Amino acid sequence: MSTEQVLSTPTAGVAKQLSVHPISPLTSTEISAAASLIKGLYPSKTGLQFKTITLEEPAKTHLAPYLDAEYHGRPTGRIDRKAFVNYYIRNTDKFHEAVVNLTQRRIDSHFRLGPNVHSPGDGEEVLLVEKVALEDEGVKAEIAKLQLPEGTVIISDPWIYGSDGIDDDRRMYQCFLYMRDPMNSSDADSNHYALPLAISPVIDAEQFKVIRIDFLPTGNDHSTKETQPYKIQPPNEYTPEHQALRTDLKPLNVIQPEGASFTATKTGETGEIIEWQKWSFRVGFNAREGMVLYDVRYDGRSLFYRLSLSDMSIPYADPRHPFHKKAAFDLGDVGAGVMANNLKLGCDCLGSIHYLDGLLSDSKGEPTSMENVICVHEQDNGIGWKHTNYRTGRAAVVRNRELVVQSIITVSNYEYILAFIFNQAGMIEYEVRATGILSTQPIDEGVEVPWGTVVHPGVLAAHHQHIFSLRVDPMIDGHNNRLVVDEVHPMPRNDFNPHGVGYVLEETVVQESCGLDLDFDVNRTFVIQNNAVKNPINGKPVAYKIHAPPFQKMVADPDSFHHKRAEFADHNLYVTKYRDGEIYAAGKYTNQSRGGEGVRAWANRRENVQDTDLVVYVQFGLQHITRIEDFPVMPCEVIKVALKPVNFFDRNPAIDVPPSNQEFNRSTLVAEQHKQPAVAAVVGEKGEVCCTSKL
Repeated sequence: MSTEQVLSTPTAGVAKQLSVHPISPLTSTEISAAASLIKGLYPSKTGLQFKTITLEEPAKTHLAPYLDAEYHGRPTGRIDRKAFVNYYIRNTDKFHEAVVNLTQRRIDSHFRLGPNVHSPGDGEEVLLVEKVALEDEGVKAEIAKLQLPEGTVIISDPWIYGSDGIDDDRRMYQCFLYMRDPMNSSDADSNHYALPLAISPVIDAEQFKVIRIDFLPTGNDHSTKETQPYKIQPPNEYTPEHQALRTDLKPLNVIQPEGASFTATKTGETGEIIEWQKWSFRVGFNAREGMVLYDVRYDGRSLFYRLSLSDMSIPYADPRHPFHKKAAFDLGDVGAGVMANNLKLGCDCLGSIHYLDGLLSDSKGEPTSMENVICVHEQDNGIGWKHTNYRTGRAAVVRNRELVVQSIITVSNYEYILAFIFNQAGMIEYEVRATGILSTQPIDEGVEVPWGTVVHPGVLAAHHQHIFSLRVDPMIDGHNNRLVVDEVHPMPRNDFNPHGVGYVLEETVVQESCGLDLDFDVNRTFVIQNNAVKNPINGKPVAYKIHAPPFQKMVADPDSFHHKRAEFADHNLYVTKYRDGEIYAAGKYTNQSRGGEGVRAWANRRENVQDTDLVVYVQFGLQHITRIEDFPVMPCEVIKVALKPVNFFDRNPAIDVPPSNQEFNRSTLVAEQHKQPAVAAVVGEKGEVCCTSKL
């Protein structure tokens, strides 16, 4: 990524002592101050389009000891508050990034970024692109050729243009057009994805004008045809008022009469500390990653310095223009924080709920509140552990109470429900639920293609992948950790193993940064260890292992732009040596990117990762072979990654959870006690053993 340094004159002023925690998201005052300092570099009438004003996280060498001292009640010292800013000079391609020291009121760095480096989109810009596409005279002329009924409402879905290396250096949007049900065009919630059009305007994102109109192929080859009168198809709605709803579903209420078992402590205007069942962690929120967890501890012991969803890529399978460029990077191209839902608007969380707000910036550099973007609540997830002594009939059982920290993002047609889930046995899960509406395109009647499924008359949903990268920055009882590959192999058949049934666990320490893959034939798992801290019972290194589900890695050709850009998508796991600023697995800027700036490049440095400060990127995902049952709205697909203790505790850490009983749980049906006859051996006074039947 090429850059050009811009000389900046620091703004004079007295350093202001800020009481905000070093890792808390920027406050509204800080966002305005950062924008003001950047604006001060230019003549007063210069228009700036701010893209991001967010926290520049402190260097780990400063923050890690600060957090440790803070947790243990020692003096912390002070860390300057800084903001990361990127912006355009409006209506130009002059894209800049800067780091603003808010404590000292100066600009620490300021660069103009080079070619093929583009900003993410933002809400204001997307609305403008929609307006430009629909007001263009050429687009209007093509829509007129469809001969649609009077009053028909046309909808534009702007997509980040993508990359194919063909005349794509400038920043652009590719718009896909749809229409509402023309028989009910006043319904703003009408499912326009059931009525796609073959007209696709391309918008220049510098001058905001239509630079060409693409026509979509609707057959089984690359050919296109001139716009023709549209054959109106029936609607396919998802909203409840259009359904014959079931009438036999009884209420199921989640009631916590004494309130929740967690506490949430605000740390100023932004940022909160959550404490629950021996867990403690800080919650942050930013435009790109959405929710971020910091300083995750269990019973005071350090586990993870930072946890976040680093990136995602959604490459599509249709090889034809312009669909061959469809490869969304939803976090890098727009941002999980920018797209976060207000969770009070639906039944997204149940029980005693605590909501956290976010604070982002708009294109003018002003703070904008994002209300209720994170919800924290408890849930019951069945039995946590149980044993019934069949000799006595006594059952010891506890329920598996979980703490859920959840955010939901809407990416135009798609929804992702993102959650960190903590249990009482020291495990963390990261869960993604994919739902929403398929991205659709028109197809001629009677045509079938192998890269998609017809889900409604005239509607094709192309196959696609959802590939996620979870960034795990561990501190398992300290920051010097190692990654170990565990595999299970059969013992050789010999005199020691004459029946050929023995097998053993073999461990291999990963010494250099690299990409690694799962192998379920040998039960390959990845374990993060602290070799300097041993378990007091068995002497093994304390550790957490990674449980990741299998998924098909990037299908696109290794020389394709899809593959080059999604640097994380070719391995189940990457391990790198920690460096400040290396957070996003596909690189800092994904919009029309070229690759070479992400985790694959970092791993190729082949740095030492043994007993040092390392970072692990865990990939997981879905191969979405579309089906008609995914339309008009898709049932949730659920995938999880688990971080599970291995020899970290000296016994089951959930052994002290109070037992489950009917008085506590208020269930209405009590099962009979299970008891069966048993035989026990009893040692007598003289050492003799007698058998006794017990009924």
